[in-house]
Amino acid sequence: MTIAEMLEQSGVLTLLGMGIVFGFLVIMIITITVVGKLIHALGLDKDVQGTSNTAGAGPARQPVPAQAGNNNAAVTAAITAAVSEYRKTNS
Repeated sequence: MTIAEMLEQSGVLTLLGMGIVFGFLVIMIITITVVGKLIHALGLDKDVQGTSNTAGAGPARQPVPAQAGNNNAAVTAAITAAVSEYRKTNS
């Protein structure tokens, strides 16, 4: 087998492999899209339904405000302690 024949065979195998992967990705995208539409049509996407304000829905949830002032000192202390411990053990 000559080098030209081996290059030709490797090119064909490369294109075949890339074609198979591309085909699989196309099938996977189509399947995910169809399943998503099916779930939406059956009403099984409760997260989307739970956010609507319909007559039968419960009270809307209000976002909890972040208390950044209280947590900043604790987070900073935890990060500092972790970095110090890392430096002690990995020096």
